[in-house]
Amino acid sequence: MAKIYNAIERLWTNTRAQDLLEYALIAGFVAVAAGAIFPTTLMPNVSMIFSKLGSLFIQSASQGS
Repeated sequence: MAKIYNAIERLWTNTRAQDLLEYALIAGFVAVAAGAIFPTTLMPNVSMIFSKLGSLFIQSASQGS
C-alpha cells in the first residue's frame, strides 16, 4: 500500500512537464484566436500551406525510417 501511495504522491508533485503544458496551451489559444481574427479570404491559403507542410512531414518521416 505504501508503494501505491508513494507513486501517487510522486505523480501529484511532479512539475517537470508543467512548462511544456503551459506553452502548448498558449500555442493552442493563439491558433484559435488567429483563426477567429483572420478574414475568411485568407483561410484557404493558410489551409493550403498547412497541407503542404503536412505532406512534407509525411515524406520526411517515411524517408527517415
